[in-house]
Amino acid sequence: MNYGRLEVKIKRVCPRKRARDHLKPHLTPAGQRGGASPLCSIMAESRAVEYCSDAEDLFGDYDSILEDSSILAKLDDAEQNERLREAGQQLSEDGDVLSDSILDGIGVGPPEDLPASQLQFQEEVQEKVKRSRLQDGDKTSTPFRGRTSVEDQTRMAAGARRSVVDQLKRTMLGNAAAPAAVSRTAVLKEAVVSEEMSVAMQAMETVSAHTPDLGPFFSLPTKVKELMFRLRGIQSLYAWQETCLNLDCVQQRKNLIYSLPTSGGKTLVAEILVLRELLCRRKDCLFMLPYISLVQEKVRGLASFGLELDFMVEEYAGSKGKFPPVKRRNKRSLYIATIEKAHSLVNSLIETGRLDDLGLVVVDELHMLGDGSRGAIIEMTLAKVQYVSKTTQIIGMSATLGNIHDLQTFLRAENYTNDFRPVQLKEYVKLHDSIYEVDPKEENCFRFSRLLNFKYSSAMQKIDPDHIIALVTEVIPAHSCLLFCPTKKNCENVAAMICKYLKEDFLRHREAEKTVLLRELRDSGNGSLCPVLRATVPFGLAYHHSGLTSEERKLVEEAYSSGVLCLLTCTSTLAAGINLPARRVILRSPYVATDFLKRSQYKQMVGRAGRAGIDSVGESILILQEKDRNTAKTLVCAPMENCYSNLMHDDGKGLLSLILSLIGLNITSSVEQLQDFLRGTLLFVQQQQLCVGRSLQDAVQQCVDVLKEKDLVTEDSHSQNLQVTKLGKAMYKASVDLTYSDVLYKDLSKGLEALLLNSYLHLVYLVTPYDMINQCKPDWMIFFRQFTLLSPAEQKMSAAIGVPESLVARKAAGQTVKKSVDVAAVRRMYLALVLFSLLKETDVWSVSERFQLSRGFVQMLLSSSSAFCSCVLHFTQELEEFWPLRALLAELTRRLSYCVKAELIPLMEVAGVLESRAKQLYSAGYKTLPQLANADPAVLCRTIQNLYKKQAHQIVASAKMLLSEKAAALQEEVDDLLAAPTDLPAAPSDGPPLT
Repeated sequence: MNYGRLEVKIKRVCPRKRARDHLKPHLTPAGQRGGASPLCSIMAESRAVEYCSDAEDLFGDYDSILEDSSILAKLDDAEQNERLREAGQQLSEDGDVLSDSILDGIGVGPPEDLPASQLQFQEEVQEKVKRSRLQDGDKTSTPFRGRTSVEDQTRMAAGARRSVVDQLKRTMLGNAAAPAAVSRTAVLKEAVVSEEMSVAMQAMETVSAHTPDLGPFFSLPTKVKELMFRLRGIQSLYAWQETCLNLDCVQQRKNLIYSLPTSGGKTLVAEILVLRELLCRRKDCLFMLPYISLVQEKVRGLASFGLELDFMVEEYAGSKGKFPPVKRRNKRSLYIATIEKAHSLVNSLIETGRLDDLGLVVVDELHMLGDGSRGAIIEMTLAKVQYVSKTTQIIGMSATLGNIHDLQTFLRAENYTNDFRPVQLKEYVKLHDSIYEVDPKEENCFRFSRLLNFKYSSAMQKIDPDHIIALVTEVIPAHSCLLFCPTKKNCENVAAMICKYLKEDFLRHREAEKTVLLRELRDSGNGSLCPVLRATVPFGLAYHHSGLTSEERKLVEEAYSSGVLCLLTCTSTLAAGINLPARRVILRSPYVATDFLKRSQYKQMVGRAGRAGIDSVGESILILQEKDRNTAKTLVCAPMENCYSNLMHDDGKGLLSLILSLIGLNITSSVEQLQDFLRGTLLFVQQQQLCVGRSLQDAVQQCVDVLKEKDLVTEDSHSQNLQVTKLGKAMYKASVDLTYSDVLYKDLSKGLEALLLNSYLHLVYLVTPYDMINQCKPDWMIFFRQFTLLSPAEQKMSAAIGVPESLVARKAAGQTVKKSVDVAAVRRMYLALVLFSLLKETDVWSVSERFQLSRGFVQMLLSSSSAFCSCVLHFTQELEEFWPLRALLAELTRRLSYCVKAELIPLMEVAGVLESRAKQLYSAGYKTLPQLANADPAVLCRTIQNLYKKQAHQIVASAKMLLSEKAAALQEEVDDLLAAPTDLPAAPSDGPPLT
């Protein structure tokens, strides 16, 4: 155990000894302390004591630190007593040279009662005694007896005692000579934190099921508890959270899956475990989240903790993240990553042999293992972590699942389940004008509750046959309400419809704040404002779906959280994203688009009902038609669905990608080793259900054959070992879908033959994501209009990739095209024109109107393109023939990531700062990252319009963290350059040196 060391302030004084009467001893006997720690008693002293640094004076017949309780004097007395007792006696048979009675005579208490420096000294003494026993004793199991003379033994004892005194003096002198670069108060506070962290480490190693007390705050320093209250307002934990943190498996660092309803407080437990790993075990951590918005929110939320507790918070989302991450000597890192970025991060750590530095992996929404290709990536990541590192702990947060045992087997994890909710949830369904309470004990699953009490005119009944207005006006504006709709268009229509029948009183509710919100929405759109929001926001209503820009979504979410907006009409994606609770949740229909709701989706939506600390109860109401009544019974009363592996999803695409990366990372090199690895996957646990018609062994062999055909893997003719080709290595390092391996290589190769360098268009085309091609069909008139605006060189480039002007003109005129057309190239070129316009204008609104696309889709296209551009950059870095593209793609990635004027990019790199806020900051004089990092949050609030205090603190904290991260990366680079190389060539053994 490493104990914190108390530094002492040094002052040169006259060699003459000083009077000691004014000094008070800082060490109190254990029996008199009353539980207070020595460090606390030191902090209680109002006047700092300055100690002599002269070696000849420091150790005379007293020690100037402890006065009459001198540990040296006590040691001398103890030695004298020991000599008298040993006179006429032979030394003990076990060869102890320094008996325990000497240390007993010193009068020190047990380890926890001593300051850190003396604890360290005592441990060193005990360690030397043990080594002495090993060296002086017999080499066999039978000890020597009677072979050493009494004189020799006495001489050995005296030498050992002298060494004890000398070593104690050296230790105290070292403490006294340690320079104090900061104030004594700061040193002592730091010592308190170090002491508590040491105690926490000891507690984590020795705690048992019968020891509920883990330390100051669940094995963490008291400072963490103070930060929880100051930054989060959390004073105490729920009972289930304390139980979960005290589980034996958690203390023993076994893997854990814990399942609770939505809004039960799962994330706080994970954050405490992360802090414990970072501070107590000094290991890096990885926090996996499903969406970019959640990653950014978590980075903002934990940046302040990182600054206060001295660890790095690094964002891995979109195009952000360095592979492999910067290796830090003095700080630990918390990587907060999306699913895809987390997989790439783990791959880079395995490749560089640094996975053991990762002490903890936290997976939010673990049940997403059953979610298509993203579920396959989660499974690949966790399987690799378990196979390569035996010390990395995995914590999974999951919704309640029907087959949680399969996940336990896969992760070799314990399971903790609780049905706790901070606010009681009551579930209802509405059929016609009646409300029924959901009760699984009832035969029909529904129990009549009440009739709706709202007078409808015949006109209203036609417009609102589902009585949505009646349901929402029962709670708004006094309380909040979420209304989930099956489609994005339905969200907008329902919000507009409700406003038509609301009273004018709604307009006066928080009118000034709604005016401010409208102004902010207009500013975020560079003067443009959505007509639906213009009509609904004055009533306290808004819609929320992917058609909004990220700036608009953030403004709407903040206004809803603060109560300015009382009702959001939204799609199901809101339930899976940021936490926005409501007094009442209404499901407009049991469908998402045309698909019937899954039970997990339903529970996620209704789980938003009930605001902890505000509501005593939360309500959910599912609106049903008669035709859906029986199906809805299964939805609300059936057990949770099962979660299945997706490695075989989409013709085994996930398994194919996994095998390629395993061979490329040198984790496996043969089919047998591949099969051994797969025994640690969820697919292996569920192979009886999933591998129907062919065995898992056959599937592995088929995947290897496919990789050979694609020239991604080769087999050594002599050793029969599997190896990746250069193309294969580029594919797995770039995290590119293997479906596009051939076409990406061909497109880049063809592009190099005649790369257009006087325009971004050709490069933008090369990084337009293949998986977005089918999400947009060209409007041929718009296509032709934009095509004619291109320069001759740009039009020539378009013709070279298979989209000539004649084709676009014929399609725009409605004529048939006789020649075969590469539809994928045409659609990709259309999307490239959208991106090209964005790069030139940086205005999402004008581009979306020009191409008749939703502004949300345009922004999503931009985000996907920046991420894919980053992947293509990694791809080109592994293939020498694409070297000319590397510098170009690096700059394009940066441009696509922010798509703003160059001067705003440094500000937008800060988590939580979007374009409109960056413009405000820049106009206010905060033009660089250092300026923002050193800003006063209080001044920011006064300077920047509509910036709340909490937001200002988060922005400044995020800026400081980013600045610290950049500075640390540069310092690491400097240290590496200045470090002496370990592989210097040896000097020649003979021959005269050259003169």
